[in-house]
Amino acid sequence: MGQCGITSSKTVLVFLNLIFWAAAGILCYVGAYVFITYDDYDHFFEDVYTLIPAVIIIAVGTLLFIIGLIGCCATIRESRCGLATFVIILLLVFITEVVVVVLGYIYRAKVEDEVDRSIQKVYNGYNGTNPDAASRAIDYVQRQLRCCGIHNYSDWETTVWFKQTKNNSVPLSCCKAALSNCTGSLTRPMDLYSEGCEALVVKKLQEIMMYVIWAALAFAAIQLLGMLCACIVLCRRSRDPAYELLITGGTYA
Repeated sequence: MGQCGITSSKTVLVFLNLIFWAAAGILCYVGAYVFITYDDYDHFFEDVYTLIPAVIIIAVGTLLFIIGLIGCCATIRESRCGLATFVIILLLVFITEVVVVVLGYIYRAKVEDEVDRSIQKVYNGYNGTNPDAASRAIDYVQRQLRCCGIHNYSDWETTVWFKQTKNNSVPLSCCKAALSNCTGSLTRPMDLYSEGCEALVVKKLQEIMMYVIWAALAFAAIQLLGMLCACIVLCRRSRDPAYELLITGGTYA
C-alpha cells in the first residue's frame, strides 16, 4: 500500500513538472500582456510600480521552466539532493507568488485614485490637429473602450482643444463605430458614446491586476501539491529500504 502511494506521488510529481513547463509559458504570457496593456494606458496611470507584479510574474515563469527541468530529472533519477533542491526552490517561488498576490491587491486598490489624478491633465493636453502620444492614447482608449470624455462627452467642452477648434464637436474617436457619417458634433449626441472613459479605464486596469492575481494563486496551489509530492518521495526514500526507483536499468519500476 505504501509503495503504491509513493509510486503515485512520483507519477503525480512527473506530471506536475510537465504542468510547470506549461505554467512557465502562461505566466510569461500574462506578464507580457500586462506590459503591453500598460503601454496603451500608461498616460492615465503614471505609477510605474504597478508593473512590479508583472515583472515578478515573468521572472517566476522563467524560473518555473528551470524548476520543471530540475524536478523531472530529480524525480526520474530519484536524486535526494535534487528533490531537496526542488522543494526549496518551489518554496521560494511559492513565497514570491504570495508577494505577487499581495502587491496585486495593493496596486489594484490604488488604480482608481491614480487614474482620477491624471486623466484630467491628459484630456486637457489633447491635441487633435498634431496629435502627440497622449492624444493618440485618448483616441485609442475612446475607440477601444467605446467611451467619450472623462465622465461623458460633455467633458470635452471644458478642454483647451474644444475651445480652440470652436466647432462644437468632440474627437471622431467618440463616434459610435457603426456610424460612418458621424462628425463628432454635439448637436447629434446620439451618434456619440455616452459612457465616460474614467470608469472604464479603471475597470480595465483592475481586470489586468486580477489576471495577475489569479494566475499567481492558481500556480501557487499547483506548487503546493508539487512540494507535497516531492516531500513524500524524499521522506520515503530516506526511511524505506524497500523503496524502488522510478527507473531501474532503463525500465520503469
